Amino acid sequence: MNDLLLVAAGLILFTVAVGLARIMRGSDDVEGLMAVQLLGTGGIAALLLIATATSVPGVEDVALGLALLAAFVAIAFVNLLDADHGDAEA
Repeated sequence: MNDLLLVAAGLILFTVAVGLARIMRGSDDVEGLMAVQLLGTGGIAALLLIATATSVPGVEDVALGLALLAAFVAIAFVNLLDADHGDAEA
């Protein structure tokens, strides 16, 4: 069962790497934010799968910290876009 979880974590990390390549190609701000959110979600999922498969203490805490950080990044980015949009209208 642990091997299956590690394989699933590897597949998720592969998709995260593909998403990182998408970010590096460049796009507009909103697509970049969505790609970063996808990377965060994939990283959290991979960490939780690895934590379950290996029983290493503390990995769940790192995953929860990343989830909290991803939420704050999304809120900050939306506020930044809203401020820029308000400046453009004035």
